Amino acid sequence: MSRSRRMMAVVVAALLIAAMILPGLAVKAEAAEEPAEKPKVEISLVGDHQPFEAGETKTLTLQITNNSGQKLENVKVAPDMSKKKAGDWPFEKDWKQYSKKIDGVVANGESKSVSFDFTRREGAKKNSYTIPFSVYVQGIDGAIVTDSIFVYAKNETVTPDPTPGDNSQNQGDAGNGGGSGSGSADGGAMTASVGNDEPAVYSGGGSGSSGSSSDGSVPRVIVTGFDTNPAEVHAGSDFTLTIHLKNTSKKTKVQNMLFELQAPTEGSDEQTSAPAFLPTSGSNSIYLDGIKADGTADISITLNAKADLLQKPYSINLSMKYEDSQATQIESSSSISIPVKQDARFEFSEFEISPQTIEVGGETNVMCSLYNLGRIKLYNAKARFEGNGIKKQEIFIGNVEAGATGSIDAMLQGEKVTNGNSKITMTLSYEDESGNISETTKDFELEVTEAVDDSDMYMNTDGDAEAGSGGFPVVPVVVVIVIIAGAVAAVVIVKKKKKKQMLNEEEELLDELDRSSEDEREQP
Repeated sequence: MSRSRRMMAVVVAALLIAAMILPGLAVKAEAAEEPAEKPKVEISLVGDHQPFEAGETKTLTLQITNNSGQKLENVKVAPDMSKKKAGDWPFEKDWKQYSKKIDGVVANGESKSVSFDFTRREGAKKNSYTIPFSVYVQGIDGAIVTDSIFVYAKNETVTPDPTPGDNSQNQGDAGNGGGSGSGSADGGAMTASVGNDEPAVYSGGGSGSSGSSSDGSVPRVIVTGFDTNPAEVHAGSDFTLTIHLKNTSKKTKVQNMLFELQAPTEGSDEQTSAPAFLPTSGSNSIYLDGIKADGTADISITLNAKADLLQKPYSINLSMKYEDSQATQIESSSSISIPVKQDARFEFSEFEISPQTIEVGGETNVMCSLYNLGRIKLYNAKARFEGNGIKKQEIFIGNVEAGATGSIDAMLQGEKVTNGNSKITMTLSYEDESGNISETTKDFELEVTEAVDDSDMYMNTDGDAEAGSGGFPVVPVVVVIVIIAGAVAAVVIVKKKKKKQMLNEEEELLDELDRSSEDEREQP
């Protein structure tokens, strides 16, 4: 074969080999440019985390949230110790506890929890430790995410105990410990958001967090106060009770809440005894969907206060039943005290006034009775009399017990003349148990006339109502003279009448004698 033909054969063979190799390289390059995207999964720390004491065992609960847009099967969670230096791992090693599997399927948007029991080793220094955790999913090589949480060991020990090397039994490759696990739900769990070997920064996040069933922290719901509408509750009236609640847990939401109000029973016998407060409609149970972590809420109910309640505070017991996000049942109770007011009820008797007309400077006696018909005691009762024509007068009655009678007895003095009867007002004031003063009024009429001047009844030549040097009064003499003159005149009049009567009788007798004489002459 000639040299030119051999060269031609070599070129053709080279072209054939290039045609076979280049497509494969292109496919590999394309695959390298478009790596498979790993599912997005978030790791959150659940509950309140307390520092580890030396030798103490605690449970760390992690919440795995699937935000990948697809369901995940055979999810496994394990702490990554592959790159830890000696002494950086604060816990005793028990390989059986360092890999936990989530049973079943984790649907998109769903969160599930796993728990790890860690015991702080005796030689661990007082320090802050960053613990990476990795999540593995069936069908994907290596960890799909590695987030770190922050733990704290206190009470430094004397002798550090270096930890052995890498954990060869750890599941898979945890990568470099990077990634982000910031949560995005309603403020329940704490979420770690860290880089490689960096302490965690906690932010409110993670839904459905709970501490009562996983890390021993129980979310507490307390009563922070209450209001009533109207502000004062009166016996026999309706009012709206609003109770203010707070979830004290910073990380755990509470839900499916049931509240029941229990008021004390009041009444002396079985027929009249009943709870002090009764719902105006429905029952004494109140339902609330839930309260977010570190959140507040109000519940309200309309109640009626029993009409015969005494004026005092009444305690209402509030029982609470609720669940955390893992459906752990929690029960607690609280109580509130509601002051009840009783309206004062009393009546006055009719006024007894003697006399009803007085002169200026004169006095009249005014009396009446105060009947306390209510259920409260009247404290420091006073009666004040004011009006045109009299001098202002105030008397103290004192305390009047419920069902008792108080007496009002006053002497009123005339001060100036009135034109006929004038209105006089009696104002009754009293205090309740709190010292609040109330007043009520009742009116009556009284006439004040001008006083008689006695000086006009006396006469005196010297202007001193005296006569002569002996000071004998003139007026009594005149009065005696008048009396004597009247008596003399009466005697004279009586004598004149008797004399006239005698004269009349004599004339009648003479007339009879004359008629008798005439009759005798006329007879033959």
